[in-house]
Amino acid sequence: MRWALVKVSLAVTAMVVVAFAVPLGLVIREMARDRAFAGAEREAAAVAPALSITTDRDQLARVVASAGSDAGMAVHIPASGAQGAGVDIGRQRATDEDIAAVRELGRASTTEVPGGSTLLQPVALSSGEIAVVEVYVPESEVTNGVGTAWAVLAAVGAALIVGSVAVADRLGVRMVRPAQRLVEGAHELGEGKLGARVPEEGPTELRLAAVAFNSMADQVVQLLANERELAADLSHRLRTPLTVLRLNAASLGDGPAADQTRAAVEQLEREVDTIIRTARDAKPQTAAAGPGAGCDAAEVVRERMAFWSALAEDEGRKWRVAGADRPVRIPVARADLAAALDALLGNVFRHTQEGTAFAVDVHNGEDAVIVLVSDAGPGIPDPEAAMARGRGSGSDGSTGLGLDIVRRLAESTGGDVRIGSSVLGGTEVRIWIQLDGRAAPVRRGHRGAVRRRRQPRSASTFNRSRSLP
Repeated sequence: MRWALVKVSLAVTAMVVVAFAVPLGLVIREMARDRAFAGAEREAAAVAPALSITTDRDQLARVVASAGSDAGMAVHIPASGAQGAGVDIGRQRATDEDIAAVRELGRASTTEVPGGSTLLQPVALSSGEIAVVEVYVPESEVTNGVGTAWAVLAAVGAALIVGSVAVADRLGVRMVRPAQRLVEGAHELGEGKLGARVPEEGPTELRLAAVAFNSMADQVVQLLANERELAADLSHRLRTPLTVLRLNAASLGDGPAADQTRAAVEQLEREVDTIIRTARDAKPQTAAAGPGAGCDAAEVVRERMAFWSALAEDEGRKWRVAGADRPVRIPVARADLAAALDALLGNVFRHTQEGTAFAVDVHNGEDAVIVLVSDAGPGIPDPEAAMARGRGSGSDGSTGLGLDIVRRLAESTGGDVRIGSSVLGGTEVRIWIQLDGRAAPVRRGHRGAVRRRRQPRSASTFNRSRSLP
């Protein structure tokens, strides 16, 4: 917008300067010409009284010399009856035809001669004849002061153009700078800097936009604060049933099942404490993980599968882990990945019958890591509805928040989540975790629609048949 205003101002001012300066320059040239010939007419008029009194050559020569223009003035007196030949005083520059035409017409005229122009002024003599006074006007007198006037006009025009461009630039800055601050504030707010505000200045429309932006930012901060308080309150309410569970687990005695139950209760207490501390924190962690941050996905998968294996053995489920034998670094916090795996594995145990097999596969590509959780259950009839937060799968006790946790984990790295059919005959949830963080932003027509992307080279192994032990 700033450069557009400058260009428009430059074009308009240039047209105005041309429209006024060119005619004014022509008028100045004509005024200089008229001034030069007006001086020539005055010189000719100074000789006319002497011509009306005498035609003596010597006397007329003295009159011409006293006028101070003997080098540029000539007098042409025609021959008469008393005088056999005409009298010519001074240097003749006009042609005889021009002089004869002026004498015949009886009115003054100008004619072009080498180096300038001449004014031919007729004067009536006492004898009734017509004498012609010739006054030479050099070209330098005709154009005297014209060049200086044109230079002044050009300087004034240039100054007008420069001034208009400067004013347009300042006006553009006054309009563009508030818009840029509004854009910067929107980017900062989108990056999680909740204290971002925009100065309410500039034109009226931009001031109103800044007021609306600041009001929106205040509402966002208030909504987030309310959400944090609600999450902390709900988590705090879990403390009482957790205390009962811990007491009951302490009375179970010894044995693997009792130890696993007590470990699960302790882990649940730690998770609840983490939720409360995070919810009470006034500075949400929205920045991307820095270099060296993240966890070993293979280690987390092995740990969570070891936890769920005890329940799988009790229910007679076959299970398998693949691709977790080597370290696989991902830019995700260990607790977040563990929560996502627990959500998916918990769905397997909750929504499939006992004895249903399941598997977890880890595939490490060049630019992404994919974690597959598949089962041999009945599958999900509407994957898009299952991905919608709060809707769940339609089963009792399903809120849909588990898949939402998984999706937010993947999208925090630029990846996504897909639900499809597994080779085991049931559901397959594919978590795409981007490693370089340069993935395109998610484009959704609704919350369940997921964008398409290219697969890493190691993805060729994804569709191979997988068998359980």
